[in-house]
Amino acid sequence: MKRLLFFLLPAAVLLGGCVGYSKAKIRGNTVGLATTAEQKQLAVAQEKSANNPLAQLGGYLDAADEVRRKLARDPKNTLLQSDYNFAVARVMDILHETKLAPWDKPVVAPSATGAPWRLTLKPPSKEKQFHPSLFEFRPSDRYDFRGKGVGERSLKEGLGAPLVVAGREVDYTKLDQFAQGKNVYYSLTALVNFRGRNADIALLDPLSRENVVFDGRTYPLAGDFQGPLALALDELDLEKKELLGLFKPQEFAGRARLARLQPYDPRKIPVICIHGLGNSPATWAPLVEFLRGDPVIRENYQVWFYAYPSGLPYPLAAAYLREQLAEARKRYPGMRDAVVIGHSMGGMISRALITDSGDELWDLYFDKPPGRLTLSDKARRMLGGMLLFKPVPGIGRVVFVSASHRGSDKAVDFWGRLGAAIVGSPVEDKEVYDEVITQTRPEARTHSRNRLPNSIDLLDPDSLFLEKINTLPTARGVPYHSLIGDRGKGGFLDHTKPESSDGIVPYWSSHMNGAQSERVIPSGHWSHLHPLGMAEIKRILVEHL
Repeated sequence: MKRLLFFLLPAAVLLGGCVGYSKAKIRGNTVGLATTAEQKQLAVAQEKSANNPLAQLGGYLDAADEVRRKLARDPKNTLLQSDYNFAVARVMDILHETKLAPWDKPVVAPSATGAPWRLTLKPPSKEKQFHPSLFEFRPSDRYDFRGKGVGERSLKEGLGAPLVVAGREVDYTKLDQFAQGKNVYYSLTALVNFRGRNADIALLDPLSRENVVFDGRTYPLAGDFQGPLALALDELDLEKKELLGLFKPQEFAGRARLARLQPYDPRKIPVICIHGLGNSPATWAPLVEFLRGDPVIRENYQVWFYAYPSGLPYPLAAAYLREQLAEARKRYPGMRDAVVIGHSMGGMISRALITDSGDELWDLYFDKPPGRLTLSDKARRMLGGMLLFKPVPGIGRVVFVSASHRGSDKAVDFWGRLGAAIVGSPVEDKEVYDEVITQTRPEARTHSRNRLPNSIDLLDPDSLFLEKINTLPTARGVPYHSLIGDRGKGGFLDHTKPESSDGIVPYWSSHMNGAQSERVIPSGHWSHLHPLGMAEIKRILVEHL
């Protein structure tokens, strides 16, 4: 049964139990969030005004104003910065809980030090779909996250209260097909600027700026690079989608999509992450959190994902991605050349992106050119995308992570064949299969099946497709790297037993001649989640600059 899980439930192997990618817990009373004596004293005093949120709001504004005056005299005092951040976070807390809307009109709050405060928030964007009323702004210190997709908390120290921002009122994919998703989750940092009795909230993006000028002094801008991802993993139920994409690929093929994880920035290099069999973009979350903890990465890169139903044969998933990459370059003219990182089957997709098939893959299956076959438009488009392709322009580097370039023997044992049978056909129309198979070379026809090959079928090491594509050269001028796991057990690098393997994919499958670097680390199949794997990927990205 364990072998079956390797192919049908890779997430279960990574899981090791019933823990999901992320579980969010809202932390309780304000006093418990305080980290200094001053914060606790302030929080205890404000709890006494729990029935009067405007009084609480005024008290926290009083505190923020007092601390920022002290900061002006001692700007390097990190305890004062922490006290200011705590007060601002509580201001945002109260706005969230009471649904007050300082972006519509000033919120007037009493002050113990003078005239009332007039609190305002100027919307950071003039576009209606990004109006603050459509989002939830919650201080990230309210959240505690646990789960297999949650790495170490990646908080950047500095000035400002990090926020987890969630937008659920608008389907953002209708505004931009490459938006994060129907819902968006993002990190912003709040500051309160004071002018007399006016207190103005500023919302800043910690992925687009490292520092902030406050009261004439320059400070590092604080940021939370984990909270938004972890909240998204908690709310979107990606495990269910992973299994549906594996078991019912024909129903979800139209949902394959390229998406950016942050607002598009023409200055930054896209890093496109492609997941493997039975997974989703969720498996990249710990790596993304790790990378965003580095200011060089934040300054130079933007993260994108390619999500696809992994029951599809990988050449078809690659064909869909080629189309979307072309659309992205139309949508964002001047987009910089991307770095593609592919894990497992995602590495096979990445390999296809930098390969010129010529006619060699087509000729494996057909003895006539496309124009002389009797095919429906649907079948012709599908076959053309899978078998006839050029290297995708705009790819500057590729990182293969535990890639199964030459398949795995597990795909052809009993459990692998059972898994392939359960996954079934990658297309809904049996007519497509019928019209294709009747014109396919006899020696290339699949045996004992009445369907086109799916993702597990194409992991067969004896697959004609795999044998041929691995003889084709990669695009000239596009360097690539290999990150390979061996569980720390070593082994022979060829088919000799015991093989060096990450537990699912052996070294002989992952190795690529001509790689600019190859790193073997003592990890299982998810080598991009091992600390050494993360460090190697960051090294490559820095080198790429």
